[in-house]
Amino acid sequence: MTGGKWFEELPVGTTVEHAVRRTVTETDNVLFTTMTMNPAPLHLDAEYAAGTQFGKPLVNSMFTAALVVGLSVYELTLGTLVAQLGLTDVTFPAPVFAGDTIRVETEVVEARESKSRPDAGLVVFEHRAFNQRDELVCRLRRTGLMHRRPEGS
Repeated sequence: MTGGKWFEELPVGTTVEHAVRRTVTETDNVLFTTMTMNPAPLHLDAEYAAGTQFGKPLVNSMFTAALVVGLSVYELTLGTLVAQLGLTDVTFPAPVFAGDTIRVETEVVEARESKSRPDAGLVVFEHRAFNQRDELVCRLRRTGLMHRRPEGS
């Protein structure tokens, strides 16, 4: 199954506003935080979090990053990604709370042919995530090794 784009369809400057958005729930935050063995009370303890500058639990930033990448998969890399090679420049300029709805836009900021794999190319995606108030809540760069379009398709 492919819904993603082939290397040739991802020139620098390509920008996608992803169709699917997602409202983050308290359950998302608690499950992700506990499954990853993170004991931080800022994510899990409402009483503790009430005494912080945020006044309530923050959503685990690693969940936010994973959600941002996940929301981009269908339109960019579903069935066309060989491998994810790295994440860089990950920032969280504003907090995410349970109840926030996240939307993502992605821009191709680099693209080049693979030197070792003639059937693939490297693409650097910059994902930007916004909450329902259009506040930037996450920005990250992801490098993907992308399949070239198969001959005859």
